[in-house]
Amino acid sequence: MQENNRKFDKNGRTDAPREDVIYGRNPVSEAIRSGRAIDSVLVARGAKTGAIVGILAKAKERNLRIKEVDPKKLDYMCAGGHHQGIAVLCAVCEYKELEDIFALAEERGEAPFVIVLDELEDPHNLGAIIRTAECAGAHGVIIPNRRSAGLSFTVGKSSAGAVEYVPVVRVPNIPSVLDTLKERGLWVYGADMDGEDYRKCDMGGAIALVIGNEGKGIGRLVREKCDVIVSLPMKGKINSLNASVAAGILMYRAADCR
Repeated sequence: MQENNRKFDKNGRTDAPREDVIYGRNPVSEAIRSGRAIDSVLVARGAKTGAIVGILAKAKERNLRIKEVDPKKLDYMCAGGHHQGIAVLCAVCEYKELEDIFALAEERGEAPFVIVLDELEDPHNLGAIIRTAECAGAHGVIIPNRRSAGLSFTVGKSSAGAVEYVPVVRVPNIPSVLDTLKERGLWVYGADMDGEDYRKCDMGGAIALVIGNEGKGIGRLVREKCDVIVSLPMKGKINSLNASVAAGILMYRAADCR
């Protein structure tokens, strides 16, 4: 990982690269080859030539997420370092498999309790939800490959270490994984507007709780896969809660019903 002496300007900004960034063709290639936990591969727009093509091929073999970004963004993330058009964001820990969630539930002798996040983008929200999931007794968190925050260092810090105890699974398609969960006996609850009052729902047994995007909520296809839509009553002038706050309330409702 590239490291520099960290310097700050008068506004508190640093010119050093982020601690979770590895950049440059050789360092990136070695990070991928070594099997290191990687959240995503970042390639500068227009840089998919030469050695980078081979690096991306290796990334695809590992099913890593590849994101094309503006070269200026890559310059910023690498603090002006010589990134050669490519960098990786390291994951704070390894992603798990769906079976790891079921294995944890079986180990505890409990009905599976799974949190599914549909394109949640804010890493602080993801970290907070993982933290609450651990405290509420959930057996795992599922996120999509695309358009979602991943296991960055920001998420790890926001989770207060809970990422070490809660399996986080990344899947290609949320509607498909909901079908899989339902086939395995889970009842799917989606958090959205115009649903049943969560206080009137028995959320006991094997369940999956779906939390949507901070702005759009859960997608149409995901909503159609839910068995029940639950809502939180709004008594003020604002008609929605922060995603991690709403998730926390619903997780503890489920915990109370178990």
